[in-house]
Amino acid sequence: MEIELGWPVRADERLRAEVHEVLHAVVAAGGAIGWQAPPGRAETGAWLDGVLASPSDGALVVARVDGVLRGTATWKRSESEVFRHMAEVRRVTAHPAARGLGLGARLLGAVVEHARAAGLEMLTLGVRGNNHGAIQLYESLGFREWGRLPNVIAVGDVRFDDVRMYLPLGHRPGVVLHGSAPGGLGSSPVRASVGG
Repeated sequence: MEIELGWPVRADERLRAEVHEVLHAVVAAGGAIGWQAPPGRAETGAWLDGVLASPSDGALVVARVDGVLRGTATWKRSESEVFRHMAEVRRVTAHPAARGLGLGARLLGAVVEHARAAGLEMLTLGVRGNNHGAIQLYESLGFREWGRLPNVIAVGDVRFDDVRMYLPLGHRPGVVLHGSAPGGLGSSPVRASVGG
């Protein structure tokens, strides 16, 4: 068995069909990648076009097993000016027929290295709270939980936690890490407590 990773920069008809097949199959098997029902070709095509629209703002990596596309992962740079040094990892998938091959770890590892090479300083992601296998995978690659929004992911009448995770990639020379120290742009004085 041969597993190859690739970084497509444009979507021809073959790529559109293959990506659709993977995303559709993952959602049909219960995968939590943003759609409640298996998406149609128009939905997956629009998503693919959005990912590939601006190569400096994001990238798609695909995994082929013996020549057949079986997995995807992306990073997408933040649109906010003050967060342009960050990106979110999205749609890390493995086709149900390719589970157990380690595609998730390979794809995510490739995304991390690609984002680092693009000069990003941090990756973030969100994962459904009951997806313990994915959380364990992300932690094995260095991601750490920074917060959890309880019961905000809606799937019909069922609610799930949104677990937010991050991975620092390093800062370029000259970056000043101010953190939460007082002073500097946007600071305000500590307010006196009310009633006390």
